[in-house]
Amino acid sequence: MKDEDWDTVLDTNLKGAFNTVKAFQRSMMKAADPRIINISSVIGLIGNAGQVNYAASKAGLIGFTKSVARELAGRKVTCNAIAPGFISTDMTDELNEAQKEAIVGNIPLKEMGAVSDIAALTLFLASAEARYITGQVIASDGGMTM
Repeated sequence: MKDEDWDTVLDTNLKGAFNTVKAFQRSMMKAADPRIINISSVIGLIGNAGQVNYAASKAGLIGFTKSVARELAGRKVTCNAIAPGFISTDMTDELNEAQKEAIVGNIPLKEMGAVSDIAALTLFLASAEARYITGQVIASDGGMTM
């Protein structure tokens, strides 16, 4: 892997989250029901051959999420991460049938998730009903990481 490939992925996935929280932390501490929701990945939980930069960035985002949750909890800011599994998107549409079958074979629910699954979880974590959930990583992965 080239250094540039490592840096690009870490800058996007990890430094991007850092810069966003840094830019908004003061206003969030004054807001009603403030929420930070990071999008990690099951790859940050289990790793994946050929994706060491991606796995490291998403695992780092999990540690970042837990640390921010602790730092901002006194101001009632919650910070959680969602770890999607394989979700049907334009990107997974590029996979051939054999690749899709191999992926689905590793998912206990035997299907890829939908974008709406991640959206619904995000909406819940952003709601007042999630006020007592912080520092958590919630996998929406059809059972891959159980």
